[in-house]
Amino acid sequence: MRYIVKKILILLTLPGRIICDIGNRLTMYSQDVKYLKYPEISGRIFVFNTGQCSIGQGIKFRSTTKSNFVGIYKPCSLFVARNATLRIGNNSGFSGISIFCSSSISIGDYVNCGGNVSIWDTDFHPLDYEKRRIHDLAEIRSGPVKIGNDVFIGANSIILKGVTIGNKSIVGAGSVVTKNIPEGEIWSGNPAKYIRSI
Repeated sequence: MRYIVKKILILLTLPGRIICDIGNRLTMYSQDVKYLKYPEISGRIFVFNTGQCSIGQGIKFRSTTKSNFVGIYKPCSLFVARNATLRIGNNSGFSGISIFCSSSISIGDYVNCGGNVSIWDTDFHPLDYEKRRIHDLAEIRSGPVKIGNDVFIGANSIILKGVTIGNKSIVGAGSVVTKNIPEGEIWSGNPAKYIRSI
């Protein structure tokens, strides 16, 4: 009986999944996302690209709780500004990721990001309150983000501008990364601090 119920549920959700897949493919095409192999996408992905956005093969984007029960509260989104470059390597997985690229973000191979991770290479607003009042774009600071191979970033973490994370390093859940993390280290906290070597 349970088997029959599962089959019925699959049939009932099939039209929605087909429509979602068509929407994602149109999004990737219309936003000129380059990829070695079309990524595996569960749920919707939102992309705004006026720069250069390229992803490798074996990439997984999870935008629904059904695809990852960690507690995803937002769909995957990629924003790449004019003259900016976002590069994602091969065999990486993202659940409810938010990437905002105003200048340069590079993500290596075999990177795993837990639910609701955010990677931002900009402050979004000027630090000076008078400049914020008039939203002076020239005063907004940004810096390239580089994430190495085999990095694991725990759920609900935020990677901020100008940060480099070395190969095989781990960022603990809920961390705010404001400084470079060397290769093969565990960092955690707000702001993230060195915990130990792997």
